[in-house]
Amino acid sequence: MVRSEKTRQLIIEKTASIFNKKGYTGTYLSDLTKATGLTKGSIYGNFKDKNEVALEAFRYNYKFQTRQILDKIEQENKATDKLIAFLNHYKTAFKPIFKNGGCAILNTAVDSDDGNDLLNKEVVKTIHNWHHNVTSILEDGINKKELKEIDANQFSYRMISMIEGSILLAKTLDKPEILLNNIEYLETEILQLKQE
Repeated sequence: MVRSEKTRQLIIEKTASIFNKKGYTGTYLSDLTKATGLTKGSIYGNFKDKNEVALEAFRYNYKFQTRQILDKIEQENKATDKLIAFLNHYKTAFKPIFKNGGCAILNTAVDSDDGNDLLNKEVVKTIHNWHHNVTSILEDGINKKELKEIDANQFSYRMISMIEGSILLAKTLDKPEILLNNIEYLETEILQLKQE
């Protein structure tokens, strides 16, 4: 069967939130056929296997979340403003993120860390990309004398860890204030980095 890009995109879009909510092992072919209205043959005529659908669904979820963040960051000029814009995204977007099952990176990382090498490699790549982006903003701010000298690599990992951990706790415990309070803490830390 010839693969149709339009059909592939439909399958990805209709199944992305299912994979994010139920995970790779918890998502069944019946979930895919029900969500898309397509037959098993149509799905596997467009994808090699469930693994490939899951991988593309993760990429879709990741792009959906990061596109909004990057658009906000690109509107800013200074490093502190870029980082605050990044954090502000989570203040306003946590509800749709929670509705979609939580952070795609976190969910897929947990789901794939001990058994799905293909998905795990993709998650590791996206975490490295996220870390690189935050580190680059910090280093650029340090080089332009906007920010104090810090270990940008370490600060970036701490920032990512706090966001991911806060999303996990806030969603699991149904306490968004955990995320919002930790974002405020990070904002304070970032503002303290400003050169005087």
